[in-house]
Amino acid sequence: MKQNIKISGMTCEGCVSSVTKKLMDLDEVKDLKIDLPNGRVEMSVLKTLTLKKLSEALPQKYIPSLESKNGDSPSLEVTSKLKQLFPLFLIFVYLIAGGVLLQKNTFHISNFMIDFMGLFFMVFSFFKFLDYKGFPAAFAQYDPLAIRSPFYAKIYPFIETLLGLMLLLRWQLNFAFIATIVILSITTIGVIYTLFDKNKINCACLGTALNLPMTEATLIENFIMLVMAAAMLFYQLG
Repeated sequence: MKQNIKISGMTCEGCVSSVTKKLMDLDEVKDLKIDLPNGRVEMSVLKTLTLKKLSEALPQKYIPSLESKNGDSPSLEVTSKLKQLFPLFLIFVYLIAGGVLLQKNTFHISNFMIDFMGLFFMVFSFFKFLDYKGFPAAFAQYDPLAIRSPFYAKIYPFIETLLGLMLLLRWQLNFAFIATIVILSITTIGVIYTLFDKNKINCACLGTALNLPMTEATLIENFIMLVMAAAMLFYQLG
């Protein structure tokens, strides 16, 4: 008997190996084939597996959805999009709080924006380092420069860390603002193309340790950073 499913969260061949092992450990599964770009899994099974059993068999970062016999995916998901995006919303709340607290008794909007951007890069690079091996492949799914240069994808978390330190330490701020505008503009172009093409992939902004879908929230996140960087650059030059 054939059963087709889709699994989100797979970003590299290591993910394919992990998912294959977990599914093959199920007594019902006799053979399977994984199409990584589409996240599609074709299984030969003794009996149809439920979404619950598939979810329990897989690590939390991999989210399965069932396919009907004609190949159309029903609206069955382990978590809603809102729940998947909750970590991103929570991180932004903490970043805002951190930016405000760093102002101590005197609040200046310019200092808040610089601290917010610095904390943003530090926190987001931290999550990328949690699964550093899986990040380059995930990032190369949509970033135009990472697609062409695997080396750029590998050093990107280090670039974010460096920019975060430069902003928090107030060192070479104009260079940091320009670099922020350049790298986020490139990434934003890739995000826009991905959203227009309606490709269902995970966003690598928080690395691959968290299963964060590519949505308009990623575009808004990049846009906020771009506006802040551009505003602060004009302020510094003015």
